Amino acid sequence: MTRALVLAAAAIAAFPAFALTSAAKEFMAIAQQLEPVHCEKRKLRREIALAEIEGRQARASELRAKFDSLGRDPETARLEARLGDLARRIGDGKGATADPEDLDAISAQQRGAYYRCE
Repeated sequence: MTRALVLAAAAIAAFPAFALTSAAKEFMAIAQQLEPVHCEKRKLRREIALAEIEGRQARASELRAKFDSLGRDPETARLEARLGDLARRIGDGKGATADPEDLDAISAQQRGAYYRCE
């Protein structure tokens, strides 16, 4: 009985993943691969803003150079380009997604990534 409940709960929990489009699944997989880079970029943006506010222009320039180098990595650039293509495919052209379940899953993943980065 307990085993059956556990299996049923696992099946129900995994069910939303089956409802996602293939584009949304690929988007989420790429976003997960890029999570460390996006986290580093978020931290650098924050540090650049603080350096500028404090008037430390040399430090801000150093941080901007580091930020720019993250985007020049060929693998990162390729994945980010693919992510952009997928975002256009997933979207309906009006700022929403064609499939609301895609948006829910992607949004949940992005919120989780944001808090893991903090």
